[in-house]
Amino acid sequence: MAQKPSIPKGTRDFGQVEMARRNYIFDTIKGVFALYGFQQIETPAMENLSTLMGKYGEEGDKLLFRIQNSGEKAALAPEKGLRYDLTVPFARYVVQHREELSFPFKRFQIQPVWRADRPQKGRYREFYQCDVDVIGSDSLLGELELIQIVEEVYRRLGINVCLHINNRKILAGIAEVIGEPDKIIDITVAIDKLDKIGVDAVNAELAERGLSNEAVQALQPILNLSGTTAEKLTALRTILANSEIGLKGVEEMGEVFRLIESTGVQLNIELDLCLARGLNYYTGAIFEVKALDAQIGSITGGGRYDNLTGIFGLPGVSGVGISFGADRIYDVLAELDLFPKELQSTTQILFATFGARELNYALLWAKALRAKGVAVEVYPEPTKMKKQMGYADAKQIPYVAIVGGDEMAQNKVMLKNMTTGEQNLVTLEDLCRIL
Repeated sequence: MAQKPSIPKGTRDFGQVEMARRNYIFDTIKGVFALYGFQQIETPAMENLSTLMGKYGEEGDKLLFRIQNSGEKAALAPEKGLRYDLTVPFARYVVQHREELSFPFKRFQIQPVWRADRPQKGRYREFYQCDVDVIGSDSLLGELELIQIVEEVYRRLGINVCLHINNRKILAGIAEVIGEPDKIIDITVAIDKLDKIGVDAVNAELAERGLSNEAVQALQPILNLSGTTAEKLTALRTILANSEIGLKGVEEMGEVFRLIESTGVQLNIELDLCLARGLNYYTGAIFEVKALDAQIGSITGGGRYDNLTGIFGLPGVSGVGISFGADRIYDVLAELDLFPKELQSTTQILFATFGARELNYALLWAKALRAKGVAVEVYPEPTKMKKQMGYADAKQIPYVAIVGGDEMAQNKVMLKNMTTGEQNLVTLEDLCRIL
């Protein structure tokens, strides 16, 4: 009995239409990255497991895909895992290649990552990230550039978004003033789930993680703080008056918003004190971007990390970056019907022929058109015209050049517009001009 073909849950095949749409997303994002001087690198799909473990928090470690060693000396080889994100491999890359790099180093990376997560809408086990980071500078201009990149990418894609921003120093300050400074990781992991599980479930989780009832109650008015950005920052200066690190976070947020205003950023931005982002390596500003017209969760996220390279032997190097989730962006564009219609076909014209002589004639015309940058297909055999036209329809090819004996005698082709049905005899020069 033949085996039924299948793929693992949480992974997908991509056909020609999907790939055209995905490349549209990648090309759009790459184009914006290039405007700000970021250069592309790639790292291996697998890393030594020691590189990955302990960088994503307890929950992240559980989602790492481990690779079973095989081969002649498998027992002696280091354990390996598929990369969970692109940031930790980037930090490893920076340390390993630091003698070759100029700092601040601005890189982007577009590659797949893997997480042993439960598959659901908008959440896959294999998915692409489009990361952009600047490392080797603690200037808040890094945060500003990332915000400007977010604004331009989503302007080009036509997606209405809101960028949520917070600062891990503010969260650390909050942990201090409610009397639980050692519970900062527990607090951030719990409140990061606020929009998914609600305040009651978050409070229950905080209690489970060992926070006192007094601390949980002290946290409530802070999480529910409302008003304009300026009002929130003013309130935080009072709330965090006895926390040096908390006030430092407020100062950084104030400067980021000043830069945003002075450079005319039009993006919808919200200071969101419930935003925590569960990854342990963040130390400063943190970002999440959500689509306003689609229910899908975060489609971009990132933040400032001050010592990620220190784990690999290069301490004190600050970086900031964000990651665009290409697969979730795809789902939003598809749901809102925002993909350009012309992506459906890359072929501009198909040559349809009646016989072997006509096929040879078409091949010469196709060569001439390709030399001018026109995407051309020649139907591989002179079969029934209905079949050749059906092929053009199925691939949404806008023009068909029909070649018969009469057309050859005049050194022309019969050009059919597949949208309007209009047909005209044209020369090669005419065809080049039309296409």
